[in-house]
Amino acid sequence: MMYPKIPLAQNLLEICKEKGLKHIVISPGSRNAPLTIGFTNQDFFKCYSIADERCAAFFALGMAQQLQEAVAVVCTSGSALLNYYPAVAEAFYSQIPLVIISADRPQSKIDIGDGQTIRQENVFANHSLYNANLTEEASEENDIKIQEALFTSVNKKGPVHINVPFEEPLYETVEALTQSPTLVFHEQKQEQFALNESFKKQWQNATKKLLLVGELRPNSIAQGFIDIIARDESVVVLTEKTSNLHHSTFIDRIDTLITPFDEADFQLLQPEIVVTFGGMVVSKRIKAFLRKYKPGAHWHVDELRAYDTYGVLTAHFQTSIHDFFDQLFSDYTPLKSNYFPTVDLIWKHRKVMHQHYVSQIPFSDFKVFDFLSKNLQAAVHLQVSNSSAIRYLQLVDIDAQTEVFCNRGTSGIDGSTSTAIGAAVHQLKPTYFITGDISFFYDSNALWNNYIPKNFKIILINNNGGGIFRILPGHKETDTFNTYFETSHQLTAEHLAKMYGFHYFKADDESSLENKWSKFEKEEEPAILEIFTPEKLNDRILLDYFKNLV
Repeated sequence: MMYPKIPLAQNLLEICKEKGLKHIVISPGSRNAPLTIGFTNQDFFKCYSIADERCAAFFALGMAQQLQEAVAVVCTSGSALLNYYPAVAEAFYSQIPLVIISADRPQSKIDIGDGQTIRQENVFANHSLYNANLTEEASEENDIKIQEALFTSVNKKGPVHINVPFEEPLYETVEALTQSPTLVFHEQKQEQFALNESFKKQWQNATKKLLLVGELRPNSIAQGFIDIIARDESVVVLTEKTSNLHHSTFIDRIDTLITPFDEADFQLLQPEIVVTFGGMVVSKRIKAFLRKYKPGAHWHVDELRAYDTYGVLTAHFQTSIHDFFDQLFSDYTPLKSNYFPTVDLIWKHRKVMHQHYVSQIPFSDFKVFDFLSKNLQAAVHLQVSNSSAIRYLQLVDIDAQTEVFCNRGTSGIDGSTSTAIGAAVHQLKPTYFITGDISFFYDSNALWNNYIPKNFKIILINNNGGGIFRILPGHKETDTFNTYFETSHQLTAEHLAKMYGFHYFKADDESSLENKWSKFEKEEEPAILEIFTPEKLNDRILLDYFKNLV
């Protein structure tokens, strides 16, 4: 066995091992050599080498997303560390445990003109849960800080930063440990949740109750609770594709339902109580609705955090969804109400009009998503990039067995591909990744990766720019808009696919899409299907969709 000679590095490695931090994503560098040597020479650790730090952090985030355990990223000193920040922010808002371990120069070398040196301490302070700024010595104080960081990341579900200063020489090794870290054990407090009777009474008496479900892991809610909710005529449930929650009575296309609403419809939907749980919500329209037509009460259920998204948060229940429903539904009798039946009648009409509209539209982004909704295998793991891709997915139906994930913490397009690949590494199911062209090319270094599973496939919808900007109020057909907002381009993924060893398929109309789809699905190696859609038609088709739903 080979260990780094530096005592501080030894202690950090042994603490990571003792606390079960197994998956380590390393980016090349010299200052982090003691850590790289240590992690890669112990069988306990599973190490991955990702050269681009931004991609590395999102790759680790994708793994942590699926493993539901902390994953570490390790980098050298200087600007390398700053490239982790987009993934750190995403982990913070998506509540994903991510451990950032950065090598640093000694404090005496900071701000004196030494090379590859920046102010690394607390660099993520605004978006991290704990910052362990270590000193050079192997000390009990350092040991405690390291363990506090690891404990916080897992139990508070988010990113932490451990900054580790090393002085040269960096590459010296020993065959046996010379250090034994001081270990501490954190006792988790288990507080018993008790739902106040006043809340039960308020729920029982309300005839208009809205459940709005954000990003959620599959199988988060017991079927018994789902059945109770579905039988209650006083409850309307709005979900999204990232909610991974399904029932025939739940409405999973929020914008399809409410975009055509007039004043009377909004007043009809306005709830007495809105209960939210899960992560971030995609739909801007539901946020605008609840901010204008405020519910009498807003309850949020989450063990850690509650955001006052709609400006009327009245209660935060810090417990699991299971425990909340278990107490809420004890001795509860579902009500007779016209709330759900009335909304459901509108919803059924919307679905009819949806089918009528999509059957007539020409080849476009919307037509592609309609095709995917009907042709994606049921039991796949689906990763989706932000911007237009996730928004179009909200408007179509997908099989209830399909798991859907998206980086909705910050809703950024950066890192979507890297996250999808990291997630795919720990998925037994085939992983499909749906992305737009700008997001894909922005994160193209994600393909510079030696761990891509054979059953990983990319569906790239290329409309030659950021087409979503065409539906926004500022759209004007000018050089400024096309260059600086939409970012028009003529790029394709064909040469990238060849360079990184992906099989490449392309389609540019319905016929070629149907023809290439079967070959794409049968491909047993990583593959990219690039679908070209008309740049200046997509926005009109989408805007006309909402007009044709009434």
